[in-house]
Amino acid sequence: QVQLVESGGGLVQPGGSLRLSCVASGFTFTLNTMRWYRQIPEKEREWIALIDAVASTNYADSVKGRFTIARDNAKNTLYLEMNNLKAEDQAVYYCQTAIRSRDYWGQGTQVIVSE
Repeated sequence: QVQLVESGGGLVQPGGSLRLSCVASGFTFTLNTMRWYRQIPEKEREWIALIDAVASTNYADSVKGRFTIARDNAKNTLYLEMNNLKAEDQAVYYCQTAIRSRDYWGQGTQVIVSE
């Protein structure tokens, strides 16, 4: 079955960096557009980045220039490199893909930005 497993979250100071990973299984990773979302309590999940099958990328304005999405097809792994983190980046981060019009999500990884 389709599985997405995120990791790499944690506590980081403002201005710091983190790299999130999402290991995918159960589908043909190389063919799928992959996305990162984030969510803070009581707010809707926010799309922040995508990478398609040919590695074209797109970003939300809130993270453009600070975050980089990447994929390693040999490892079935999606990445999100996050630099110059701000307090407003604190959230649970999720990877997502869609297969035959059905959305699949990982369990999320928490990012805390604090002194």
